[in-house]
Amino acid sequence: MNRTVILALALAPALTLGCGHSEEEWQAELDKYNRVVSERDAKDKELNEAKAHVADLEGPLQRMGAETSKLELSLDERNKALEAYKARARQLEAIKARFELLRHKLDELTRMGLQVHIHRNRMVISLPGDVLFDSGKDTLRKDGQEILGKVAAVIKNDPTLVNRDYEVAGHTDNAPLKGGPFHDNWGLSLMRARSVLVFLVEGKTSILPKLHWSAGGFGDTDPVASNATKEGQQKNRRCDIIVVPSAEEMLDLTALTR
Repeated sequence: MNRTVILALALAPALTLGCGHSEEEWQAELDKYNRVVSERDAKDKELNEAKAHVADLEGPLQRMGAETSKLELSLDERNKALEAYKARARQLEAIKARFELLRHKLDELTRMGLQVHIHRNRMVISLPGDVLFDSGKDTLRKDGQEILGKVAAVIKNDPTLVNRDYEVAGHTDNAPLKGGPFHDNWGLSLMRARSVLVFLVEGKTSILPKLHWSAGGFGDTDPVASNATKEGQQKNRRCDIIVVPSAEEMLDLTALTR
């Protein structure tokens, strides 16, 4: 509804009383109209600021706030939309703070030379496969056991980390593996993930709670670098420890942690 229509509606009671309306009464109607417009504009400004804040945190929202894109919302609708955006912003701020705290807790692993990053919307601790295992094997090397022992200690000594859920994900490069005990890259990646898992939950140095851990093998289906070079293949041979997000954390973490 444009301002002309709003003015007509605001002045309608006065018009019905005829031309004998006093100047004071006309001014009162104009003041009423100006208050309506001013209140609407103020809500529009606050709403736009709230929408911009949410956009900065999460990026374009696909479904939430669709009604707020209309030019003509009632003041009541503006209030509801504004509160929805404010609530969304508070939720995103809390999630962002939680993941910044989580990443801070894992800083010790970064100082050890391990990579802690966001991959496919999950926070991941990447362990180089060539350090953990000999080529084509699933038995942990001594160096690999030492690294895993340090990782386990960091997780075990923090109550907020030890009670989270994790998945060990095994990965290979794209060099074909045929025959042998693993049959293919799927088998090798899965058995390597199992070796890491068993060490973490049943190892002698630091036992983590079994109920929070699982393992999976991805073969060469989830590379982090090009397999066209030896350096890229080396990066793809890895075991990831994935911090499984809770339901309320299923958002675009890449945007939240830049």
